[in-house]
Amino acid sequence: MSWSFPIGRLTGIQIRVHLTFLIFLAWVGLSDGLALGWRQALAGVALLCMVFACVLLHELGHAWAARHFGIRTPDITLLPIGGLARLERIPERPIEEVVVALAGPAVSAVLALAFGALSHFHLTSIDQPTGGWEGMLSNLFTINTSLLAFNLLPAFPLDGGRVFRALLAMRFNYGLATRIAAGSGQVLAVLLGAAGFLAPAPMLVFIAAFLFLGAGSEASQVAIREASRGLRVKDAMITAFTLLPSEARLADAADLLMHSSQHTFPIADDLGRYLALLSRNGLITGLHAAGPMGPALSYARIDLPTVTPGHLFSTACALMREFETTAVPVLDSSGHLVGLFTEENVGAMLLMDGATKGKPRSVSPGGNP
Repeated sequence: MSWSFPIGRLTGIQIRVHLTFLIFLAWVGLSDGLALGWRQALAGVALLCMVFACVLLHELGHAWAARHFGIRTPDITLLPIGGLARLERIPERPIEEVVVALAGPAVSAVLALAFGALSHFHLTSIDQPTGGWEGMLSNLFTINTSLLAFNLLPAFPLDGGRVFRALLAMRFNYGLATRIAAGSGQVLAVLLGAAGFLAPAPMLVFIAAFLFLGAGSEASQVAIREASRGLRVKDAMITAFTLLPSEARLADAADLLMHSSQHTFPIADDLGRYLALLSRNGLITGLHAAGPMGPALSYARIDLPTVTPGHLFSTACALMREFETTAVPVLDSSGHLVGLFTEENVGAMLLMDGATKGKPRSVSPGGNP
């Protein structure tokens, strides 16, 4: 995920923190310090860190349950509104999705019971000062109980919404089940957003926006998976492209951008073997930093994965999302570029697929434009 950085690994899973989380932590500490004093500010920051430790355990619950079904979790990212465990794939069987979805709330329930026992099950207002260890334990009991109840709402992509989707998938096809669950999630998001505007409660509006966009994003991913069943990379890759030599300048890529439909620019060595991929964003960044005569290779991505023509369509789409790129290079066995699997081409293919079925779609399988 953009704007996040790793802080360590737990049980083989990379833990990442989003930059906005640190900004949120600093804002809470500063505002509490100015209003309540710096001792209370430190207590507030400590409470927030403990809350996100609970959120991390919640997400690890999902990851450990997914591992039981052979599904890997590359990373977990902590955000100001919670955590996000990125599974390598959606569980195929509805019962598996139910188990994975409920594993997180199960961890939250255990934490709520533990903090409840330590605080004599005393619910408190989290707007009040922490007030020592007893107050902190009461706050943790209240927060974990609230998170448990909120996550179990039957609105996608919350855990309760995933259970709802899985139950629907037992009766309907997976794509329809996802569209129904995503629609319910977006309706709830609109209601929460309206409540946040009326309250006013900015954080509630922020959460509502996250839910609305998250439901739409996952519905698009499932639409891609359903539309691409049985397809391979070779069915959607671009085979007409221009290779740039390793000594190419940014001006050469800019000329291609202006006089062709090519938006990504593969770079090859003297033997024609693939080296790196220069994106449109990389080209613009390079032109601002080094000018037209800057070396194209310096602003190209060398970290991108590659696929072969025989790879699954869905695998290439997943790689585009994971590496936040709009194109993935397609290589043959000798390392020569034979195609580009691009967001634009995939989107066009899915639109045509939807049109032939009378249901045109607009989906974006990749990362940032």
